[in-house]
Amino acid sequence: MKTCSIETEVWLPKPLDAVFPFFADARNLATLTPPWLKFSVLTPGPIQLKTGALIDYRLRLHGIPIRWQSEISAWDPPHRFVDEQRRGPYRCWIHEHTFVEHNGGTLARDRVQYAVLGGSLVNHLFVARDLKRVFAFREETLLQIFGAASRERDVATR
Repeated sequence: MKTCSIETEVWLPKPLDAVFPFFADARNLATLTPPWLKFSVLTPGPIQLKTGALIDYRLRLHGIPIRWQSEISAWDPPHRFVDEQRRGPYRCWIHEHTFVEHNGGTLARDRVQYAVLGGSLVNHLFVARDLKRVFAFREETLLQIFGAASRERDVATR
């Protein structure tokens, strides 16, 4: 199975103890997801994120309804957590979130390893472009929420 990856990072002018709790609330994922995906969390709240926690979602991708379940496979607050798709549209989806104090704020990094049906061609034609849009929206939203006037951005897709 050929895997691809996307990596992003954004500097937020708030301390780690102000940034991490936002990410530790699974309901905030809806805030970080573009409206065109019509995303909603199905798991009743409150959701306690910890290793082994399962979270169910619903979204629409290009008009197609999709159910998604992720599991928190690593939980190391306030520095790192990993969610992995257990059911959903990808053959593989492993999303690592890391948080590092940096220049008086927090550097938030995302690294996703994923694989799609149809391999590299489908990724090139459809998936990579959509993921870039999703993570660009996520970055802009985080900058608005945490009041960043300037940003560091590094998005790479392989």
